[in-house]
Amino acid sequence: MCYDYHGSWNTSATGAHAALFDPKSNVSTSYGLRSWIKAGMPQSKLIMGLPLYGRTWRLKDPKSHGIGAPAVGLGPGDDMGTMTFFQVEMFNKENNATVTYDVKTVSTYSFAGTSWIGYDDTRSTSVKIRFAQALRLRGYFFWAVNGDHEWKISKQASRLWIL
Repeated sequence: MCYDYHGSWNTSATGAHAALFDPKSNVSTSYGLRSWIKAGMPQSKLIMGLPLYGRTWRLKDPKSHGIGAPAVGLGPGDDMGTMTFFQVEMFNKENNATVTYDVKTVSTYSFAGTSWIGYDDTRSTSVKIRFAQALRLRGYFFWAVNGDHEWKISKQASRLWIL
């Protein structure tokens, strides 16, 4: 599981819940995977789990909307502040949300008004899969594939993975 680093258990600030890198801490996929490898786990036994859902927050101030922005609660979605990738795509379209790719964490977030959603899209997922390939991991999996919108991420990922 390379996700759920941030979520409903801390609603004081937004977060990249599946950050490949975190410049402010060691709570990231790269740190976790490299720690397993350093501890002696064969790369051929490691599978990177990627989310097909987003985590949401309600911004304290819509003018402050980056990763780590002050928040005052959960945003749209279910009672845990989650939305499937399909729901994120619909939210973005219906609310004319601003979508931002964050290079530092290799994640995507969108915001509209006080609603903020952190998630992975085809771009961030592609970079993460290439990272897994560079580490020579066994593969990757998605949780949960039924949340993929028009199979966008699944199709992109299957084109990238070379056995």
